[in-house]
Amino acid sequence: MPLPRALAIGAALVVATSLAATYAWSQRGGRMYIEPNVPYDGKYAFARLRYTEGYRMAWSADYPKMERNFMTILKDLTRMRVHTQGSNVYTLDDRALGQQAVAYLTEPGYWYPNDREALGLRTWLQKGGFLIVDDFYFDQQWRVFEEGMRRVLPEGRIVPMDLSHPVFDTFFRIKSLDGMTHPATPMAKAQYLGIYEDNDPTKRLMVIINFNNDIGDYMEWSGEGWYPINFSNDAYKFATNYVIYGLTH
Repeated sequence: MPLPRALAIGAALVVATSLAATYAWSQRGGRMYIEPNVPYDGKYAFARLRYTEGYRMAWSADYPKMERNFMTILKDLTRMRVHTQGSNVYTLDDRALGQQAVAYLTEPGYWYPNDREALGLRTWLQKGGFLIVDDFYFDQQWRVFEEGMRRVLPEGRIVPMDLSHPVFDTFFRIKSLDGMTHPATPMAKAQYLGIYEDNDPTKRLMVIINFNNDIGDYMEWSGEGWYPINFSNDAYKFATNYVIYGLTH
């Protein structure tokens, strides 16, 4: 259920963007600078997954500006204790990922998890992790994502989601799943799909998949006026629901 403070999202967008950190490319090898992970201290820190096969930089889309904006909004809207000036990046097989209940995977149209990474992510999911998948479009990227996910969860079934699921009513009550079609890809209708524990819809949702959608991009540029304000607001609502669902299930 949304709280009255949710009305403050629009006003907070510009403030959140002003707090965003920057990242730089190394002069040696063109590698991206990855900020040190936030030490565990009981506060919530955003966790992003880094894959090492395929197009290796795709994992970093919107990093770390999106994290900064989202954590600022989450702190403003909830009573959660969060890190607004730091986040975490993990490879799929990093044991430290086990300290996190929720993780974000972006641009899976370019990931090709190897056996070690697939096992690491599978183990984390089976132990209670909740994965948010975002930012990919059209049939080819879907095929790449699906192939990778089959390596992670060979028996997992990907099924369509609808508004009856609690993930869409955990903090904000999402009233429609039809309003997030990206302006740059008007022919790609946003879809929401999931994978359940033991493929049983009465059990825990393990993976939420935003296909033909990019809530990370909306959050990254939420204070720049690039997208309609309702798209940015909705992105924060979905993201907030996902995190709170993952932390409470």
